[in-house]
Amino acid sequence: MDTPRSHFEETVTLDQARKLIQSMAHEQSFLFLSPPGVGKSEMVCQAAAEAGLPCRSLLGTQIAPEDVSGIPRIVGERSVFCPPRLLLPEKPEPFCLFLDELPACAPDVQKAFYSLLLERRLGEHALPAGTWVVAAGNRMQDRALVRAMSSALVNRVTILHLRVDAGEWQAWAAKNGIRTDIRNFISHMPDALMRPVPSEPVPFSTPRAWSLLSRALDLAEGAGILNRETRRALAFGRVSAEDAAVFCALAEEQIASLRPLADYVARPDLLPTTDAARWFILHCIRQHVRDGKLSHLKPRAVNRFLRSLSPEQQLTVLTDLVAPWGALGADSAMFDLLKKVTAL
Repeated sequence: MDTPRSHFEETVTLDQARKLIQSMAHEQSFLFLSPPGVGKSEMVCQAAAEAGLPCRSLLGTQIAPEDVSGIPRIVGERSVFCPPRLLLPEKPEPFCLFLDELPACAPDVQKAFYSLLLERRLGEHALPAGTWVVAAGNRMQDRALVRAMSSALVNRVTILHLRVDAGEWQAWAAKNGIRTDIRNFISHMPDALMRPVPSEPVPFSTPRAWSLLSRALDLAEGAGILNRETRRALAFGRVSAEDAAVFCALAEEQIASLRPLADYVARPDLLPTTDAARWFILHCIRQHVRDGKLSHLKPRAVNRFLRSLSPEQQLTVLTDLVAPWGALGADSAMFDLLKKVTAL
């Protein structure tokens, strides 16, 4: 699943970004941009850990120019700037310098980073050979208190836009203890993993939000207070309302027991009888048709499946997908529906 992006933006996944960092961040500086909650910070720390480098972070919204360039002291008859220990440790060993929320920095702080990003220098002091310089932040359209970046800063970094990949996230989630009900929900509704940033300050679905919701549900369950009301309060407080509603409705219906989607098309009698679960399955089938994942089905089975649905349900799964359904051989069922709804 791709995060929304403008027409001219190329993107990389988190795994691809991690490999790029490990290959060339010792020479070239990167700036990774994405909506909030994608996992930029964790990806950079993971890349450094795998390379055996300590990761030192500076948060752009909480630093001043002197936190980068250092403060002066008098040595003999000259003033010498003393860089902070974080950026220039006593032992000249390489490390990963992570400039988090770089686009949120004030202009004078951005300017202080110029020589650091391009030349790996702090005034007259060079960073230890092999040190990585990696920056990350949100985009202007994300409404995350981002400032305009100067052209001089932009020209000193390689800017890469990140996208969320549902398959990569599933592999990460399985290793990091994300609840089975959440992993199964995302496997059937990958679009729910990352929703666009809303225009209002309300919760919205991101990989970080789902991870935090998983932990909150585990804590509530461990305390013996996880029930319908608690689950709904936690879900609606973390992820997009539409995702929270479906996730909660299915939580009591054992989402883990859902079958492969092709089974429901081949045998419509397997569809759940409750409204929430049935609409969830139909929505997932829509996504599979849109993505060309049901092309192996026979036209006879496809037509039988559509005819088994109510007219309202048929219209739901067909809307904006007439061509893909037609490619599956559903012309007969679609023509029957057209006659029914137009009373021809």
